[in-house]
Amino acid sequence: MGSHPVEPAAGSPAAVDFTEVQQTEQFRELRKRHRSFVFPMAVVFLLWYFAYVLLADYAHEFMATPVWGNINIGIILGLLQFVSTFGITMWYVSYANKRLDPIAANIRHELEEAAPEAFSDTPGGKK
Repeated sequence: MGSHPVEPAAGSPAAVDFTEVQQTEQFRELRKRHRSFVFPMAVVFLLWYFAYVLLADYAHEFMATPVWGNINIGIILGLLQFVSTFGITMWYVSYANKRLDPIAANIRHELEEAAPEAFSDTPGGKK
């Protein structure tokens, strides 16, 4: 439970010091890129969501403004909540594929080369 790394037992897979991995420049860059997307996007989405909730609660007349037939501004903004959720998800997937996954794959490759036994499913390091 302490901060000392555990020594692998004889014949067991090599241990990976993930604390050391977290200190590498590659991992820091990965974390920085992830946070630079996720935190601002979360703030924007939450502001948009709470604006919708507050409008629904306190701006009844505005939300009830007819746009086309029985479709009003409230329904349109409610549907846009779903659209924005899917849009943000697609944007994040694209961002992750381009900016995060290459770094993560490189870190994983380096770890697998350094300790292949730790990442194998069978004895002998073969997957």
